[in-house]
Amino acid sequence: MHVLSVISEHPLDAAEFERFVLDDANGAVVTFRGIVRDHDAGRAVTSLDYRAHPDAQEFLAECCREVATDTGLRVAAGHRTGSLVVGDVALVASVAAPHRAEAFAACAQLVELIKQRVPIWKRQHLADGATEWVGL
Repeated sequence: MHVLSVISEHPLDAAEFERFVLDDANGAVVTFRGIVRDHDAGRAVTSLDYRAHPDAQEFLAECCREVATDTGLRVAAGHRTGSLVVGDVALVASVAAPHRAEAFAACAQLVELIKQRVPIWKRQHLADGATEWVGL
């Protein structure tokens, strides 16, 4: 099984995840990048702080293994922690497959599992000076 999972305070390089999943048998690579945006629920966001549970790495690895087992595909994902600003990449998920339809489906499945299961929380810093935890 070919999986890569990373939780890091350092910037994520989507090309690294794509290189990991791509091999000569695959004609499609689908990569999702979750980017910090400048708004949420109609309010201006200036930055985010991501905090991870001590076992978050194992949860992320299990999500990758589950998709790889379900599909037989190469799978990679990474999630940032720490302080991020608008435009930073918070999440990378990459899947390679012989054909595009299965690559898109597997990548969507991977992102949904990560959002549902990996215990990483974000605190939004709003333009008005307020902060709020999201997803708690």
